[in-house]
Amino acid sequence: MTVLGDGACLNCGMVVPRRKRPRWALLAGEEADNVAHRKVRARVEHVIGRMKNYKILRDCRQHGDGLHHAVQAVAHMHNLALAS
Repeated sequence: MTVLGDGACLNCGMVVPRRKRPRWALLAGEEADNVAHRKVRARVEHVIGRMKNYKILRDCRQHGDGLHHAVQAVAHMHNLALAS
């Protein structure tokens, strides 16, 4: 599974954006990787923000597997709302 991270997650096994070195520009491929990373991360952050609008996820105090099931239920309800 690929896990995205930000610049603070270096050497954690996550995909992080490339950093610009002093006095060196990023290569074209590295800049393209950063653009793709920003787009995916922005979409994920928007989804998390929208899911927090639901009361069940606002507190995020579910124990054990409860949060996982709550997120699935909210995502399913959101998809149903989009479909109708």
